[in-house]
Amino acid sequence: MKLATGTAYLITGGTGSFGKAFARRLLESDDTRKVAILSRDEFKQHEMRRELGEDERLYMFLGDVRDQERLERAMNGIDYVVHAAALKQVDAGEYNPIEFVKTNVFGSQNVIEAALNAQVKKVVALSTDKASSPINLYGATKLTADKLFSAANSYSGSYGTHFACVRYGNVMESRGSVIPLWQEAVASGTPIPLTDERMTRFWISIPQAMDFVQSCFDMMQGGELFVPKIPSMRLMDLAEAVAPGHPLREIGLRPGEKLHEEMVSIDDARRTVELPDRFVIEPVQPDCGYLPHPGPRCEEGFAYRSDTNDQWLSLEDIRGTLKSL
Repeated sequence: MKLATGTAYLITGGTGSFGKAFARRLLESDDTRKVAILSRDEFKQHEMRRELGEDERLYMFLGDVRDQERLERAMNGIDYVVHAAALKQVDAGEYNPIEFVKTNVFGSQNVIEAALNAQVKKVVALSTDKASSPINLYGATKLTADKLFSAANSYSGSYGTHFACVRYGNVMESRGSVIPLWQEAVASGTPIPLTDERMTRFWISIPQAMDFVQSCFDMMQGGELFVPKIPSMRLMDLAEAVAPGHPLREIGLRPGEKLHEEMVSIDDARRTVELPDRFVIEPVQPDCGYLPHPGPRCEEGFAYRSDTNDQWLSLEDIRGTLKSL
């Protein structure tokens, strides 16, 4: 897909796994005018600049999404924003709830206000499967953020800014993946810690996530929540692919953890359109002029869950994917 000529981007939380990969992709395009990164960690920014090289189109802003004034400075002259900044560790959220609220909720509202004030064209916020029917604090804050971004379209008015969300599952190459943890267990000769042998998860690669985000910039009208059709995997299969025959140690579900994940709930399905490669959860109160995406409505009682998904990664599929990392 060819991006708009001369487009300037800002990625909040841009030193994370997705942000680094997306920035690299954008800088490989001659059509990209500027890539700005906003994050809190100066060392990660230093490492990222070393990895990406001294490209004059790359700008690094030290800052936090809790600081609206800093966000507005970073958004000066920006066309598109990818909001990837968030606190994400489920168990940490259970014990530090207000910190997650400050970043994931108040920080998201700051992104909205700054984007409106800077007259950014489009904002895509990255959500999570844990925001659907949430049972943990992290998921609840991300659901709240989803609602904020969808509602922001109703008062963007003359600002001309459009907001949408992208919800997907676990990213195989991310820092939060269980793969490095399990590899450490193998190296130390200890059993692999597995929460529950029945557990399933949605799985997506970083290249797939980047493709999906870019496509959502193209097709968004404002207020939608886009969900890609991606495969599920059994955690037992992942463990076998990472360390064939290695002993396992079942440790039970962590606080706030689900046995299976969900990306479209039964109630959300009533306003969800199914397209060949994705589901589109349409806004509760669409703006005047919003045109429903062409496609069939999901059937009554439908839910998009990792345990009832019709796409599955086999053990061989997982092994092939791990070899490419």
